[in-house]
Amino acid sequence: MRSSEQNYSIATKGRKVMSATNRKLTDRRLEIWLISPYHTGSHKSWAEGYRRAGCHHVTMLSMAGRFWKWRMQGGVMELAEQARRLLSQGNVPDVVLATDMLNLPAWLGLLRRELPPTTPVALYMHENQLTYPWRPGEKPDFTYGMINWLSQLAADTILFNSEFHRQSWFEAVPHLLKNFPDYNLLNKVEAVYSRSSVLPVGIDCPPLSPRDESADVPLILWNQRWEYDKRPDRFFNLLYRLHEEGHAFRLAVAGENYRRAPQEFEEARVRLADHIVHWGFVPSKRGYQKLLQEADLVISTTDHEFFGISLLEAIAAGAFPLLPNRLSYPELIPTALHPACIYEDEADLHAKAALRLTEPRPAPPSLIEYTREVYAWERVAAQYDALFEKMSKG
Repeated sequence: MRSSEQNYSIATKGRKVMSATNRKLTDRRLEIWLISPYHTGSHKSWAEGYRRAGCHHVTMLSMAGRFWKWRMQGGVMELAEQARRLLSQGNVPDVVLATDMLNLPAWLGLLRRELPPTTPVALYMHENQLTYPWRPGEKPDFTYGMINWLSQLAADTILFNSEFHRQSWFEAVPHLLKNFPDYNLLNKVEAVYSRSSVLPVGIDCPPLSPRDESADVPLILWNQRWEYDKRPDRFFNLLYRLHEEGHAFRLAVAGENYRRAPQEFEEARVRLADHIVHWGFVPSKRGYQKLLQEADLVISTTDHEFFGISLLEAIAAGAFPLLPNRLSYPELIPTALHPACIYEDEADLHAKAALRLTEPRPAPPSLIEYTREVYAWERVAAQYDALFEKMSKG
């Protein structure tokens, strides 16, 4: 939705989203402390994307992206030490921006004698530990969901990457609190909700290169994490069926892969060997962008998604998306394009995928343009800047 060059909003019905009214509202650069306890993957990409595209100065306080439970429970000790070093050097933040992996009230408590008490604090919810699906065999642990909730209570502003994430969290919080015998302060949920907004993650949108028209066999792309919640079993079962039906396609499997990747990947590497043109993580940003721009079709079969960075990156590069009608995905695609890009069930996905292989074409130009305009870091960072300028003024 466009209103003018100076006023661009990505609001949709029923969705509270920050919009930028000007690229720079203050006469000075603010000092933003960005606290990222689990600094890897999408968290790191988000932090560096805003630091690069925003108009304010961003100082990172971060830790290596591993041992996530320890980061949430004990990472505050190291991050408080990093803050003390900055404060001793005269670096005082105008705004603190922390991710959901930080135990915010504990961090603030450790710095109660050093950090100015009026410093405004924003909490960015990439994910949460209450509605995030547990691994098969794991038992839910309320500890980490409570850390998220206490952090929201301590924050001045709570930011979610999608409206789906925001709504699903606040629907789940009362159920969390009702597990406890008394003094659960359920009446706080509405007040915290009123301090929350949606502010998406930005994506890099390098110039589009001309597509290789000589490649007459469509390229299907997987560029998500190699984990159980992304349901690779559904994705590869779809490809096995398309292969058995005689559909011609090439396959590129990228995305972050871990030492304990689901066994479906090794099986697929054997069964789909004749289709595979790329397999594994792409370490180079240039190489990854090249692969995105070669893709004809990008598919998600996931059971879990709070936003969808990798899918947006592929769409912005020209890949045609097939996404489920659930989670955050309907928010990412303009309603007019839902019939082509959003599927209802596995039968619908198969029919749409077979059609795209029979009649391959890139993503609709209007979808590519929409994605690059709405989610490009240059656009999104302006919204962050405007929010932090408002917060700094109290």
